[in-house]
Amino acid sequence: MSDQDQFQSTAKENSAHLASTPYSDEALLSVFAPVFEKIKEGQKAREAERQLPHEGIQWLKEARFGAVRIPQEFGGFGVTIPQLVRLWIALATADSNLIQALRAHFALVEDYLNRPPSEYRDRWLRRFAEGDLAGNGWSEIGNAKVGELQTKISPDGDGWRINGAKYYSTGSIYADWIDVLADDSEDGRKVNAVVSTHQTGVTRRDDWDGFGQRTTGTGTTLFEDAWVEGEDRIDFTDRFVYQTAFYQLNLVAALTGVGKAIERDVAQEVASRTRVYSHGNANRVADDPQILQIVGRISAQIFAVEAAVLKAAEESQRTYEAQVAGDTSARDAANTEAELSSARAQIVAADQVLSAATSLFNALGASATRADKQLDRHWRNARTLASHNPLIYKERIIGDWVVNRRLADSFRWSIGQGK
Repeated sequence: MSDQDQFQSTAKENSAHLASTPYSDEALLSVFAPVFEKIKEGQKAREAERQLPHEGIQWLKEARFGAVRIPQEFGGFGVTIPQLVRLWIALATADSNLIQALRAHFALVEDYLNRPPSEYRDRWLRRFAEGDLAGNGWSEIGNAKVGELQTKISPDGDGWRINGAKYYSTGSIYADWIDVLADDSEDGRKVNAVVSTHQTGVTRRDDWDGFGQRTTGTGTTLFEDAWVEGEDRIDFTDRFVYQTAFYQLNLVAALTGVGKAIERDVAQEVASRTRVYSHGNANRVADDPQILQIVGRISAQIFAVEAAVLKAAEESQRTYEAQVAGDTSARDAANTEAELSSARAQIVAADQVLSAATSLFNALGASATRADKQLDRHWRNARTLASHNPLIYKERIIGDWVVNRRLADSFRWSIGQGK
C-alpha cells in the first residue's frame, strides 16, 4: 500500500471518531473530578516527603483517564484535543506532577490514532483503553553529539533487542510500556521502540533530583538486551506530524494547572488570614484593596494563560482533522500554526505563571513561607516546567516567522554535545 493510500485509509477509518464528540466538558469533569480531588488531598504531603504518587496513578488507570482520546468503539471516550487539554489542566491543578508523568503516554496514544487502520493499531488502542500506560525513553546524557543516540536496537529473530540508558524518562516508573528513541544498529536510522517494562531487561531508577516536579517518575531507565516485538519498532519519520506541538501542549497545560492552583491557594490564604499590618488598609486582609489588587492580577494572568493554551489546542485539533480528511496540504499548513501556537502559549505561560508564583507572597505575610504550607512548590514546579525547550529559542523561531515567514528550524529537536 502506498503512503497516499495509507493516508486515505486512515482518513476513512477515523472519520467516524471525528464526526461527533459524545461527551461534553461538563460530563467529562463529572467523571474525573472526584479522582482529581482525591489526588489533590495528598499533594502537599507527597511534595514535602517526595512520595511517588503510585496510588493516584492507579486511580487514574481505574477511571480510564489514559483512554480519553481513544474512540468509543475501542473502549475510550473519544474526546477532542481541546477537551483533553482541559482535563490536563484540571488534573494539573490538583497535582502538576501527574499530568507530566502521563505526557509520553498521551503522545503514544496520539501516534497510534494517526496510524493507518490495522489489527496491530487496533490492538494497541484496546490496550490503552484497558488501562495500560506508557512512559518516555527519549533523552540521553553523556558524550553523544546532537542528533546521535547511544541507545541501539538490533534484530533478533522475529523481534529486536534494545540496549542503552535513558535519562529524564518521565513517567516510566509508573508505566507498562516505554516509548524509546534509538538508533538502528544496522543502518543508523532513528526509530521508536515500544518496550514492555515487565521484563528483566528493563531497570527503572528513581534518581530524578530536580527541585521541581519532583514526583513525575523522571529518572534513569536502563535497557539491557530488552525484548521488542517485531511490529513495535517504528521509523521515527512515521511519527504523527504535530507531535512537537502536542508534547508542548502538555507542559503548558501543566503550567496552567500550577497557575490555577496559585489562584486557588492565594484566595484561600487571603480569605482566612486574621493578622493585619498596622500600616495596611483594612481591619481584614480580605478587605484590603491592595491585597485584592494582587489577587485580581493573578486571576487575570491565569485567565490569559488558560486562553492561550486552549487556543493552541484548537490548532492541533485542526491538524488532526486535516489528517483525518486526507488533506496533506491543509494538514501541513495547520501543523505550522499548531507549532507556532504551542510555542507562543509556552512563552506566555512561563512568564505569567512564574510572575503569579512570586506575587502570591506579596499578598501574604512572612508566615506564607512556612514549610508546612508548601506554597513554594508552585514556583519550583513552574520553573521546572518552563525550563523545557528554552524559551529564547522559541521566541527567535516565532520572530523569524513573523518577520520573514521563515521556519529555519525543524520541529523535531534534539540535544547533545556540540559537534
